[in-house]
Amino acid sequence: MATSMLIGELAERTGVSKRSLRYYEQQGLLASRRSAKGWRTYEDSAVNRVRNVRELLAAGLGTEDIRQVAPCLDMKTEAFLTCRASPAETLEMYERRLAALEEKAAELDRYRARLAHRIAQLRADEPGTALDELLRRGAVRKPDA
Repeated sequence: MATSMLIGELAERTGVSKRSLRYYEQQGLLASRRSAKGWRTYEDSAVNRVRNVRELLAAGLGTEDIRQVAPCLDMKTEAFLTCRASPAETLEMYERRLAALEEKAAELDRYRARLAHRIAQLRADEPGTALDELLRRGAVRKPDA
């Protein structure tokens, strides 16, 4: 016989806030029943489901993406990682998300390179001055000054 737990116990067992659990439920990623007193109750399998949802969110997937792998969410992590019960489009979705993250990483690398170049220029002009002072002066310096 399956046991059930209240939202507080599920939050404690998974390290996820009650608010997040209610959000997962609202997004169709988690299901609960209501007790006679009207409290949310969850089956034991909800622990794996919540951990997997949390892992996928941390990997940059959205709730719509996660719904696509719903058949696998109740599995323990090891089995979840190799689950083949999701639609064939799942791999394509993962690849699209990875491509988007790589594009964002490349953009951040460009910003980093520009900032590093600016810092190098400011340090070359005044090597003994603190970086925050150089940046402050650089932000307010007029072109003809």
